[in-house]
Amino acid sequence: MPYRQLLIVSSSLLALVPAAAWAQAAETTSEAAGGIEEIVVTAQKRAQNVQDVPIAISAFTANALKERAVADVASLSNIAPNVTLDAGTPFSGSSSVLSAYIRGIGQNDFAANLDPGVGVYLDGIYLARTVGANLDLPDVERIEVLKGPQGTLFGRNTIGGAISVVTRDPGREFSFRGDITTGRFNRLDINASVDLPITDTVGLSLTGSSRKRDGYLKRIPFPNAGNFATDPNAAFRSNGYDSSSKEGGQSEWSLRGKLKWEASERLTVRISGDYLRQDQQGTANKLLATTEDQPYVFAPTADRALVIPGLGATALYDGASGLAPNGFNFAGLYNFCIGSTPGEIAARNATALCGARGTPLNPGQVIGGLAGVNVDADPSNDRLPFDGRYLLADKDKSYATGLNFSRMRVWGLSMTLDYELSDAMSIKSITGYRRLRWETGLDADGSPVRALEFSFSLRNWQFSQELQLTGHAFDEKLKYVVGGYYFKERSFLSDYVTFDQGLLQIYGPNLLHTKNYAFFGQVDYELSPLISFTLGGRYTKESKDFNGGQSDLNGFNYKLFNCPVYGDPCTTALGFPSPSEPLRYYVPQTQYRKFNNFAPKLGVQLHPTDDIMVYGSWSRGYKTGGWTTRLSNPLPTAASFSPEKAESFELGVKSEFFARRLQLNAAVFTTRYDGIQLNFQQGVSPTIQNAGDARIKGFEVELVAAPAAGLTINASVGYSDAYYTSVLPQAQVAPNPLQAGVFPGAPLPKTPKWKFNVSPRYEYLLPNDGALIALVDYTRTSKVWNDSERAYALLRPSTDQLNASLSYRAPGNRWTFTVGGVNLTNDRYLVSGGNQTAAGLLFGTYNRPTEWYARVGVKF
Repeated sequence: MPYRQLLIVSSSLLALVPAAAWAQAAETTSEAAGGIEEIVVTAQKRAQNVQDVPIAISAFTANALKERAVADVASLSNIAPNVTLDAGTPFSGSSSVLSAYIRGIGQNDFAANLDPGVGVYLDGIYLARTVGANLDLPDVERIEVLKGPQGTLFGRNTIGGAISVVTRDPGREFSFRGDITTGRFNRLDINASVDLPITDTVGLSLTGSSRKRDGYLKRIPFPNAGNFATDPNAAFRSNGYDSSSKEGGQSEWSLRGKLKWEASERLTVRISGDYLRQDQQGTANKLLATTEDQPYVFAPTADRALVIPGLGATALYDGASGLAPNGFNFAGLYNFCIGSTPGEIAARNATALCGARGTPLNPGQVIGGLAGVNVDADPSNDRLPFDGRYLLADKDKSYATGLNFSRMRVWGLSMTLDYELSDAMSIKSITGYRRLRWETGLDADGSPVRALEFSFSLRNWQFSQELQLTGHAFDEKLKYVVGGYYFKERSFLSDYVTFDQGLLQIYGPNLLHTKNYAFFGQVDYELSPLISFTLGGRYTKESKDFNGGQSDLNGFNYKLFNCPVYGDPCTTALGFPSPSEPLRYYVPQTQYRKFNNFAPKLGVQLHPTDDIMVYGSWSRGYKTGGWTTRLSNPLPTAASFSPEKAESFELGVKSEFFARRLQLNAAVFTTRYDGIQLNFQQGVSPTIQNAGDARIKGFEVELVAAPAAGLTINASVGYSDAYYTSVLPQAQVAPNPLQAGVFPGAPLPKTPKWKFNVSPRYEYLLPNDGALIALVDYTRTSKVWNDSERAYALLRPSTDQLNASLSYRAPGNRWTFTVGGVNLTNDRYLVSGGNQTAAGLLFGTYNRPTEWYARVGVKF
C-alpha cells in the first residue's frame, strides 16, 4: 500500500482523541499521570523496548490479558491485527488444538505429519504440534505476537510469524495472588500463584489453575429414535467411547513451578516444570447441511471388468468411480442399502457392499449387514436413514448421540542458563523436554446415525537444545546474536473414522520421527545515530522418517469389486501395496526425506528522533514438507508434499509523541508465498497438497493513547489482501452450488480482509485510594473462508464481537472485584468446519454465545 495512504489511515485513528486532550497531556510527564506502559520484549533474543524492535509486534502484558478476558492463546485473535487464532481445527474435536494464521499464512490441521505455519514458544521452547498449542495463560508475564517470517532467529515453521509466551519469574519476597471466577454455564475458574524466596539468591514460584464450565450445545433426543435399531458402541473401533449430553464444556487443571537461582553475579539459572490434565467434552459440533442426494455410483457396466487371475471377471464397475470410493456418496449408499430389497441390491451389484460390515481379518469386529432391513417383514431391525431431518436451526442443539470427549495429559521440563562472559558478552542455554498424550472423539453428523464419527489419539515427545551468544562491541554500535539449535521429536498418531454405519472404517496408525539442527546469527550495526542496519541468516538441516498404516477395516474395495479373497490374487489386482497386509492402503516401507534451508534477513532502520523509528526489512521463511497420510484408496507409492516458502518485504514506523501519551506503530507488507500446503477434500479424504502460489499484501496500524489521566485507548486496524496467483490443476476447484471454488485470484482461507479493534479503558480514583476500572473491547472482522474449497456452508460472515468489564480495586491493590461480559452482541460464527460431501454432510463448530462472569482476586 502506498505510504501516503498509510498516513491517511493513521490520521483517522488519531482523530479518536480530541486535539485539546493531546495538548493537556503533553504538559505532564507520562509516568506521573499514568502514561503508556513500557513493554520489554525478547523478539531479537535480547531484552528491548518493543518500540526499539524493527519487527511488527503485538505485545500484551499480564494485566492487559486479564482485563481483556484473554484466558488462552486463541483469545488473542480479536485484539491482534492480521491474526486469526481459533480454538480447534476441522474434525479434531478438541479446543486444545490451535489453528493459527498470521498475515494469511498458517495451518488448519492437527495431524502429526503436518507442521504449523506459526510457531508457538513457551519460555523459549518451541511447541512442535498444534495439539496443545492453545495454551492456558494463568500466570504469564507477557505475550509477543511477531508478524511475518521469523526464520532467522526462530527457525523453521515460523513462516507466518511466531507467538512467544513468557511466564513470570519468582519474586524476591513472599507473595500470593489468586482469583476465583464464576459465570454462565456453571463456570468456575481458580488461579493461585505463590512466590517463595528460599534464600537471598534462590526463589520459587508455584502456580495452579483449574477451569470448569458446562457445554453450551445441548444434545436432544430425536423423536422416536428408540424405535430403530442401532449398533453397539464397540462395533467400530475408537480411541474411546465417552459421550455426554452437552458439547463444548471445559474441565482441566494445571500446575507450574519455576525456580530462579542467581548463582553468582554473572550466572542465573531458571528451571521450570508444568503439567496439564484435561478431561472434558469435545468441541460443540453442528450438522450444517446434508448431501445424501448427491450422485453415488456403483452400477456395473459391461465394458469395465476387473479380471483376477484364477477368478476371472469377478466384478464390474462404473468408470466414473474408478478403483476408488471417490465417486461415492456413502450416505446415499447407506440409504440405498437399508431401503432396497435384496433383488434391487443385486441388480446394482451391491450385495457385498450392503452385507456384513468388517472382515475376517478383524475377529470380533464383524457385524451384521444392512441389506433391506427397512423393507423386510421384521420392524425390529429398521434403521433411521441419514438425510436432512437432523438439521436444526438452533445453533446450540443437536440430535447427536455418539462420541464426545477430549482428553490430554501434557508435561514439560526446561532449564535456562544465562551467563555473562563479560560486560559485553553473554551466553544462554535453553534446554527443553515435553511429552504429550491426547485422545479425542467427535460425532460430526449430529444425528443418531453413525454417518461420520472421528476419533484420534496422539503420543508425542520432543527434546530441544538451543545455545545463544549475544553481545555488543564498538561502544554498543554493534549488537549481535549467534547460536545453534537442535531438535528431536517422535509422534504416533492413531486415527479411527467411521462412515455411515461402518460402510467405510478408516484406521490410520502413523509414526513420525524428526531431527533438526540449525545455526543462526544476526548483526545490528549503528552506522550513525540516524541509521542502522540488520543482517541475519539461519541454516537449517532436517531429516524425517515416516511410516503410515492407513487401512479400511471393512475392506470396502474388496466388496466394491466382489473379491471373495482378502489376500492375493485380489490384493495385487486391486492395487494394495502389501500382500501380507491386505487391507493396508499405505506402502509398508518406512519413508525418508531430508530438507535444508537458508533463511536470510536484511533490514535498515532510521531514527530521525529519539521517539521515532522507521524501518524496512526483507526476509524469507520456510515450512518443512512431509507426507500425505489420509488415504481411502491403495497407492503404490507414498504421496508427499514439498516445503512452503515465503519472501516478505515490510516497511514500518514506530513512534511516540506527547511525552509518551501517544504510541503509534504501523507497517505495510507484501509477501510472495510459494508451495502452499492446504487440505483439499479428495473423496472422503482431506488431503494435503502444494496447492500453488499466492501473493499477500496489506498493512496494520496499532495505537495506544493516554489523552487524560485515567483514560487509555487501544486501537488497531489490519488489512490483508491474500489471493492465489497460480493454482495447480489437481488443486483447482470450479465454483459450484456447494463451493465458491479455488482458482487464480481466489482468496486464501482463514484470512479476513479487514479487522478493526478499539478498546477504551478508564480508571477512576476513589477518595479511599481505591479505583473503579471500566473497559470496553470491540472488534469488527470481515468475512472468513474456513476451508480451502470455500464451502458456502462453512463461510464465516463479518462479525462484531463486544466484551466489557467493570472492576473495583481496593486500596493497596489487596483485592479486586470484576464483573463482565463476553460476546455481548451474541454474534455467532463458525470457528471451524469440515466439508465431507462424500460422507453426506457438512459440519462445523460455532463460537460461544454471550457469557457473563464475576471474578474476585486477592494479592498480598
